[in-house]
Amino acid sequence: MSRDSIKNWPKSERPRELLLDKGPEYVSDAGLVAILLRTGTQGKNAVSLSRHLLHNFNGLRGLLHATKKDLKAIKGLGPAKISQLLAVTELVKRQLKEELIDRVKAQGPEDVAEYLSLSMANLKEEVFKVIYMNNANLILSAEILFKGTINQSVAYPREIIKRAFELNASSLIFAHNHPSGESGPSKQDISLTQKLVNACRAVDLTPLDHIIITSDGYFSFKEHNMLG
Repeated sequence: MSRDSIKNWPKSERPRELLLDKGPEYVSDAGLVAILLRTGTQGKNAVSLSRHLLHNFNGLRGLLHATKKDLKAIKGLGPAKISQLLAVTELVKRQLKEELIDRVKAQGPEDVAEYLSLSMANLKEEVFKVIYMNNANLILSAEILFKGTINQSVAYPREIIKRAFELNASSLIFAHNHPSGESGPSKQDISLTQKLVNACRAVDLTPLDHIIITSDGYFSFKEHNMLG
């Protein structure tokens, strides 16, 4: 057995034993990832591999944003470990969505940015998501309605409003991502936003914001006084 094997460590330093003895809050990020991975690779124990992953992806946030392609590029990561990491990422996304929908109120980007970033920032294609709320701004649903390059097709306001009526929603937050990484809105984004805002207001729906998500953050039309 290798001297570097975690089994040779004092019990008080082994991630799994430390978690069970004192609680998960006492375990380092690398230790928690190591517990998830269970084993290392040739030349690296599970903790060393986890440290390598965290360093490569610049921390937990980057690791949770890693795609299958990103993980496959890491030497020694096979299908089992990639599946484990992607499963945890998906669980976090779903938990954030549940937390978002259970939130008492949502007014703007600061209330939904974490969920939108994790679920949209690293997508390779553009998607358009709508967060529907009732008259108390309680979130009813968060749904991807369109995929592909965003344009000004009349389907956007028609489908968005139709779904709002089905949910008995009274206010909305629009969101889409920029896979290019460009944080600011394009002329097309600005034009589409105004079209959506006008269409919603015409039927007494309140548009609260349009948020553009990128790998580096987000742009809020509301914060920049661009909702019209």
